[in-house]
Amino acid sequence: MTVDTAGVDVGALMTTLRDRVEARLGDVLENAAPVQAARFEEAMRYSVLGGGKRLRAILVYAAGQALEADDAALDAPAVAIELIHAYSLVHDDLPCMDDDDLRRGRPTCHRAFDEATALLAGDALQTLAFEVLAETRQPRAAEMVATLARCAGRAGMAGGQALDLDAVGRQLDVEALMAIHHHKTGALIEAALSLGALAAPSVQPVHLEALSDYARAIGLAFQIQDDILDVTGSTEVLGKTQGADALRDKPTYPALLGLEEAQRRARDLLNQALAALAPLGARGATLAALARYMIERDH
Repeated sequence: MTVDTAGVDVGALMTTLRDRVEARLGDVLENAAPVQAARFEEAMRYSVLGGGKRLRAILVYAAGQALEADDAALDAPAVAIELIHAYSLVHDDLPCMDDDDLRRGRPTCHRAFDEATALLAGDALQTLAFEVLAETRQPRAAEMVATLARCAGRAGMAGGQALDLDAVGRQLDVEALMAIHHHKTGALIEAALSLGALAAPSVQPVHLEALSDYARAIGLAFQIQDDILDVTGSTEVLGKTQGADALRDKPTYPALLGLEEAQRRARDLLNQALAALAPLGARGATLAALARYMIERDH
């Protein structure tokens, strides 16, 4: 069954939800107990409130709304997923990792401040994410914390980054590259959808399974599109250095498959994601529209 997305204004939806989570992120950072270290606090704010698509937070809201969760119940998991994502970007950009100078069109955190401050800011953002989730009074808060920890840790994003670093300069096949990105990129996208679903009182196992299948497909499609944009995009539009993967000799889908085949695989994964939403029926329209956005975006 194909979900009808004709009535979904993705641009307006993303703007509304992005503004909502931006406001909540600002509140969390404003209300967190200060440590009287102004440079450290500013680095945290700089890293979190520096723009971005907020796609993972939007997926939290979209999954929860599809299962009739209140937006107020989705705020904490949306904030938590963005704090984890922000910390991961700060650390990924460090000289000991990807050594990037530009993020979201601005100097990376360690360039705007210094390496030690960036490292500590990332650490603090990570722990703040779990504090935000743990302090919610939702019935499944503990399950949310466990889900986020699993997807962000050694079996998820952090483990994927380790595999990614180990792959630099090596010849990988497509299956090995997919395994890296299932962990590095896909796990946090899966966490976003799971957190949104767990905030919904009416969630059933069939819904969680459908969203997991959807997440695996769009997580990989998202990474393939990132690799494609690294070849076809521009630094100005991307907000980060174009061609950085090739300069670091990192394996990518266009490099392994060719650009046209990489684009075809992204489209195939989109179709898989749309098919996975069948158990949600018409309620999956927003998620379907977001899946299309993820492989049609230019940054």
